[in-house]
This record gives sequence, C-alpha cells and structure tokens, in this order.
Amino acid sequence: MRDVLPVLGRWYAAGVPFGLATVVEVSRSAPRDPGAAMAVGPEEEVVGSVSGGCVESAVFELAREVAADGEARLETFGYSDADAFAVGLTCGGEITLLVRAVTPERDPGFGAVADSVAAGEPVTVATVTDGPAPRGAALTVWPDRTLGTLGASGLDAAVTADARGGLALGTTGLRHYGPEGQRREDSVSVFLQSFAPPPRMLVFGAIDYAAAVARIGGFLGYRVTVCDARPVFATPRRFPEGVEVVARWPHHYLRETETDERTVICVLTHDPKFDVPLLTEALRRPAAYIGAMGSRRTHADRAERLAEAGLTESELSRLRSPVGLDLGARTPEEVAVSVAAEIVALRWGGTGVPLSATEGAVHPHRSS
Repeated sequence: MRDVLPVLGRWYAAGVPFGLATVVEVSRSAPRDPGAAMAVGPEEEVVGSVSGGCVESAVFELAREVAADGEARLETFGYSDADAFAVGLTCGGEITLLVRAVTPERDPGFGAVADSVAAGEPVTVATVTDGPAPRGAALTVWPDRTLGTLGASGLDAAVTADARGGLALGTTGLRHYGPEGQRREDSVSVFLQSFAPPPRMLVFGAIDYAAAVARIGGFLGYRVTVCDARPVFATPRRFPEGVEVVARWPHHYLRETETDERTVICVLTHDPKFDVPLLTEALRRPAAYIGAMGSRRTHADRAERLAEAGLTESELSRLRSPVGLDLGARTPEEVAVSVAAEIVALRWGGTGVPLSATEGAVHPHRSS
C-alpha cells in the first residue's frame, strides 16, 4: 500500500472513484502479506498487486464493479484442484481481500493518510471487513487524533487503543471485537493497517562494504545512515543517493540516536577503538539486528573486550558476528547480500538453508 499511495492520492484529490483491493488475511503459502494492495482507477489504470499475478485478472473485474456500485466486498481466493485454470493461487495458499470503493465522500480520511505517509508521520487505518458493523467503514488513527468511525463509539474506542499500541512496530493484521468493542467477543472483524515510518539501518564504518550494505538497505525499505569518525571517508559522494552520511564518533552518534525493535545496526569498522564503545552502547538498547564485521579471531578478541567492559552473556548473545550468512561472499556487493540475507532470515525466522533442501510451505504462515 505504501508503494501505491502516491498514485491513489492523486486519484483521490481529483475526486475520481477507484476500487481498492487489500489483502487482509493469508494462509499457507500465500505470495503476499496482509496489507498488499491493488487499485483500479480512471480509464482502467491498475497499480499494485495482491498475489504476484495469480488472481489479478479476477480482482481487476471485482474492483471495477465495486468502484461502480460502491458496495464493499470480502472475497477469498485459493487453489482449485478441480480446475487448474480456475481463478486461484497455484502456490497452494489462500488470500482474503477486502475490496472497497474510495472517494472523498465515502472515505474522508484517505487523503490525510496519504499525506501522513508521505511526511513519515505514523498512522493506522482500521477498516471493518466482516460482522454487524458496516463493511468498509474506516477509522483513521494517529498518535494524537482520529478521523472517521466504525459505526459504534465503543468499537471506535477499542480499535483506537489497539491501533496506537501497534503503531510503534508498524503491525498490520486482523483484530476481532464485539459490536461495542468487547474484547472477549469476535463478531466484528477489523483490519488494522499501520504505516509507521520506515525502519532505520545504521551502518558504522564508511568503507566500500558500507556503500554496498547501504544500497541494499535502501532496497529493503530501510532509512539508511552511515556514520564514521573520519571525515575524509564520511562524504555523501561515496554513498548512494538518499543515504544520510554523518561524520562523528560512532558511539557518540548512537548514544544520541533513537532506536526501536525494528532498527538494524551494522558495525563494519572492525577496529577496537570504534567497535568496543559502539557495541557496548548498541547491545544495551532496542534493535532487531546487531551485526559486526570481522574474522573469527577479531570476533573472539572483540567479545573478550566487551566482556571486560561489563557486558553480560545475555547482552553479548545478541551480537551477530562474523556478520552475514555463509554464502562464500567475496566482493562488497556479495557481502552486502550475505548481510541482507541474515537480516531477512532473522526477521521472519528463516533457516538460511536452500529451499531445495527443505520441505513444507515456501512461504510459511506468519503472525502479524
């Protein structure tokens, strides 16, 4: 959804109705996660994707119908054993879509959502998918305000509380409530889609490997900062466009920088005078991933120095070093792929084993 919002924002501002299909639930080996979106707008223009091509033709027709009649629909698509050419997911999974018409009259908060996402302001959109509440009704929730209603004040209050709780991590998924927001009931299904600012990747050490890691970090959707104490190396021209470059002592910069459970920290300096104070700070703060470059001998020496600095075994266990998965990488670009692979595997619980050597679903079920 984040990728297609700029186009949808233009359609919305022009007052042109469009049909918006959003993945709200998946099972088994589904190709896209909840939140993936596809829209059909003026002159049958299509943006986005909900399945990587498996059911897009059917969703195109459905979105056109919904844009015309305004009636929101909930549709499930799965693989058909009876007819291999039937509309379905050949990967064997199943996706459920909420398809609704979007206009300024039907969804007065949509334009504000597009503006907030563009500005990096956290916001959650809560949409009724099923139950006695009006299907397609939307409530937009910011940390300090709300816009719209799901049809009942109690339901609005419960959803607002959950939406604000999920904004810190950008969580997206279905929640179930009673008609007045009762948490022990499940007659109303509400899809909460959070648009938190992009997670941060902090790369320390402005070497050639850092440029490659920064490039792949941007590709993965991170907001990347490269920091090095040496101004001669910490220059923007050495790094991809859009990467923030900071010339400061790494541990001083990190001490003054906010991190959260989505932050990735890559330490590529492999120099004790930088590494030890930096990792002492990093391993005691929130982060999804903390990796440090160096040989096994370098790692052993580094771990000993960190222990002498007072870090506990629990804190040291968070350090991924030597950094990356064993891909046999040699060049900076190959090492960057290795680091990125480890980050992705840690995020989703992957093993790093070739898929040809594993069994079961290629895309295992993931909780929101």
